[in-house]
Parts: sequence; C-alpha cells; structure tokens
Amino acid sequence: MEMTVTDVEYVARLARLELSLKEKELFAGQMGAILGYVEKLKGLNTDGIVPTSHAVPMENSFREDIASPSIGLEKALANAPDRAGSFFAVPKVIE
Repeated sequence: MEMTVTDVEYVARLARLELSLKEKELFAGQMGAILGYVEKLKGLNTDGIVPTSHAVPMENSFREDIASPSIGLEKALANAPDRAGSFFAVPKVIE
C-alpha cells in the first residue's frame, strides 16, 4: 500500500508530532512497507487456526497468592524525596 507525505502529516498531527520533510518522506516509505506486509498477511488462509495469545502452550505462570507481612511505612518512605506524615509528598499539578 502506498503511503503519501500527506498521510504521514495526518498521522503526525493526530499524534501531535512535528516532523521534518525528510522524516515525513522516510516514514511514508516505512509505513507503506508495513501496510504492504499486513496486506500480505491478510492473504494467508487461517481457517481452522485457533487464535492464541502465546506462541507456545502455556500454563498459569502466576505464583500462589500467599499473604505475607508488608515492608512497613518507614521502609516504604525511606527513599521518598519528600513526605507529609505517612504519605509521599508530591508537587501540586492541578490549579
């Protein structure tokens, strides 16, 4: 699929990116190659193929949910740049 500089400008505007003309031309070619590959993949026959989330069969990899003591307030706040009582103090970001 052919991507134009105009297409790249549109995507860049949506992503709020400022690109040079050289970058736009480069990305147009790269995006066109990616979309061409996707078109090639669309042509594959996937009838009877079960969708998977892993390339190899996988069992539950989560550990047992066992309750254990927490590290405590002092250890948790030991490296905090600033604290307010028993909380992390952070700069105000909302007016």
